Amino acid sequence: QVAAASGHTVVLVDQSDEILKKSTKGIEESLKRVTKKKFADKPEAGAEFIEKTLKNLTTSTDAVAVVHSTDLVIEAIVENQEIKNELFKRLDKFAPEHTIFASNTSSLQITQLANSTTRQDRFGGLHFFNPVPMMKLVEVIKTPMTSQKTFESLVDFSKAVGKSPVSCKDTPGFIVNRLLVPYMMEAVRLFERG
Repeated sequence: QVAAASGHTVVLVDQSDEILKKSTKGIEESLKRVTKKKFADKPEAGAEFIEKTLKNLTTSTDAVAVVHSTDLVIEAIVENQEIKNELFKRLDKFAPEHTIFASNTSSLQITQLANSTTRQDRFGGLHFFNPVPMMKLVEVIKTPMTSQKTFESLVDFSKAVGKSPVSCKDTPGFIVNRLLVPYMMEAVRLFERG
């Protein structure tokens, strides 16, 4: 949604047309909420913004078919190392050489995902926070193999979609979740102590 709203051509890929219809409807509803605030006194401009954004968005159930013409792949599937590796390995065979791969994982090591491909230098992490249309922060994760050019491209993309990128090393939990877990544990301890 945020990529399409900022003028990028987006292909949303999922396992079935049914899921994609539901996702598109969810994006449309989310855009309506955004435009209520953003275009409160200009409903025509809001309707135009929604229409323009949805024109930038198409859907597909065939990731291999659409990866041929992609500059950036952002993976946001189930948090399972093997399944993610399998997807990246498959897409790596069909994506153009310049295509950058990124994972939206919140906990898995980006290096392990990158190693399933032949493009370790064109692989990084883009960890967005929910709800993505509202949250400004995005963690941009650089592995030891990620090229500086790739890292800068991911930072530039983050800014282009209106986010505030922070640079992270490839450590479990990156920055935010790494800080969140001890914070939650302290809350549990406080509760235990009454």
